Amino acid sequence: MGRVAGKVCIVTGAAQGIGRAIGEALLAEGAKVCFADINGDKVAETANQARQAAACRSGQVTHARVDVTDRAQVRAMIAHTVETFGRLDVKFNNAGVNRPMNFMQVTEENWRFIMEVNGLGCLIGMQEAARQMIAQGEGGKIINTASIASRQGFDTVAPYCASKWAVVSLTQSAARDLARHDITVTAFAPGVVATEMWEQVDQDLMEIGAAERPGQAMEEFSAEILRGRVATPADITGTTTFLASKDSDYMTGQVVMIDGGMTLV
Repeated sequence: MGRVAGKVCIVTGAAQGIGRAIGEALLAEGAKVCFADINGDKVAETANQARQAAACRSGQVTHARVDVTDRAQVRAMIAHTVETFGRLDVKFNNAGVNRPMNFMQVTEENWRFIMEVNGLGCLIGMQEAARQMIAQGEGGKIINTASIASRQGFDTVAPYCASKWAVVSLTQSAARDLARHDITVTAFAPGVVATEMWEQVDQDLMEIGAAERPGQAMEEFSAEILRGRVATPADITGTTTFLASKDSDYMTGQVVMIDGGMTLV
C-alpha cells in the first residue's frame, strides 16, 4: 500500500506542471485525486491521461474546472469531490500565476491579478477545505505552494514575491487556527522548475528587456543552485507526497524548501 492509500485529495493548478505531477504522484501511491484547474478542457484531458496511466493501481481520478478566486466555484469543486469520493482528506492550494514586470513599471492591474490568484485564492482554498474537514470531524491536511520568492525579493517579479510571502503568512496563520481541529497546514517552496510556467516567464522576461535570449533567465536564476541543475516536477513530488501522508502528522506551520540549495534560510 502507498503512503496515501485511500486518501481523498484535491490539487488545484493541476492541468500541467507541478500540480499535474503532484496529482500523478498521489495516484501512484493509492490516493483518490481531483485534478482542478481554471482551464477546464486541459484539466479534463490531464485527468483522463492520469486515469489511464493509473488503471492498474488503486488510485481513482476525477476533475473540476475552478477559478480559485471565486468562492462559489471552490465550494462546488469540493462538493463534487466529496460527492465522488465521500470525503476530503488533503487539499493542495497549488494554483498560481506570474506576470513579470520591471519594478518601476508594476501596475495596479498587475498587482491585483497576481495577488488575487496567489493570495486570495490560497485563502479561499484553505477556508473552504477546512470547513469540509471540520464538518467531517477527523482532521486533515492543507498544503500550499510557496516559492523561493517567498524568502527574498526579485526586481522583475515583485508582486509574485509579495504573493508568495502572503502564502507563507497564511500558512502560519491557518496552522495556528486549525490545530484544534487536528488539521495541519504546511507549504513547500520550489526553486527553478522546468515547467510550462517557467517557459512563459522566460518569454515574458525577454519582452520586458530583462533577458536577451531564450533560456537566459533560467540560467541566471539557477546559477547558484548547489545541486547544479534546475528541478523537474518529479524532484518536487517526493516532498509533496510526504506532506500529504501520515509521515508528516507532527508538522504544521512549516515551509519546506525544495530548491536544490538555491536559497539557504
